[in-house]
Amino acid sequence: MLKKIALVTIALCAGGILWYLFIMPQDYVIRFRTKASPGTVNQIVKFWVGQKGNASFESQESLSDFRNTLTLNDTRLNFHWLIEKDNDSVSLVKVYINDPKNSLKQRLQIPFFDTDFEKRSKTTVKEVFSLLNSHLKNFKITIVGEAVIPEKYCACISLKSIQLNKVKGMMDHYSTLSGFMAKNNIELDGRPLVEVEKWNIQNDSIAYNFCFPIHKTDSLPRKKGIFYKRIEEQKAIKAIYNGNYLTSDRAWYALIDYADKKHIKVKKEPYEVFNTNPNMGGNELEWIAEIFMPLHAQE
Repeated sequence: MLKKIALVTIALCAGGILWYLFIMPQDYVIRFRTKASPGTVNQIVKFWVGQKGNASFESQESLSDFRNTLTLNDTRLNFHWLIEKDNDSVSLVKVYINDPKNSLKQRLQIPFFDTDFEKRSKTTVKEVFSLLNSHLKNFKITIVGEAVIPEKYCACISLKSIQLNKVKGMMDHYSTLSGFMAKNNIELDGRPLVEVEKWNIQNDSIAYNFCFPIHKTDSLPRKKGIFYKRIEEQKAIKAIYNGNYLTSDRAWYALIDYADKKHIKVKKEPYEVFNTNPNMGGNELEWIAEIFMPLHAQE
């Protein structure tokens, strides 16, 4: 009997060692918790990669599943980020790290030594974690819930960019729209807004209209590059965003998370109304934007 127990124990140990050395998908794993949504973590990792000359964003299965690489001298490390909701307000981030060139060596050394690979892995994830925590202090999102996007008639300019450059597009064309309104005595009917028509979550590209709501009249003037359109009233879910408008897309991700949690079907076509004029300066946390995510029409 004891011999059988010993044999089973040896077999289990041998199996565990073989799994650890040759089958386990990662050489090292780091975990941390954050109040950031998966989309915000995703964007911060992309931002961090963009600041590094030796890093590259490789692929994205979803906002919660993506990969990047980091090259140090002649060693290339692979980082696989997986994010899951720990509870309603906290995300659990797991970072699986591989050194493909020296995988077996790392697995043999890590249980017994404080290796350079382990130190580099910790330093890298700590950099992203610190950047994320600093970023979270710069904005606030309040979920309002179900709401209605009001009907508006607008003068618009059609633009395309990545999310990070949305505000640049608005700034580049603000004087064009405002000057056209003033020159032709067109009466405004609300604050400037952005209507996203296409959002590619994989590569962060957007096609959007930057608009000034106006009172429609029978004879509105024409100008190349400016068009008029009616935005129809529609049901949506809504959030209030406080912070620099450069990262108002963080509220998009918060609304997606809210919709998933509440089993609400939404169209990923964010709609933003900017109630504070950034040119007036002041505390960015006092800037206010209303962010909407339209609901799918019920069948």
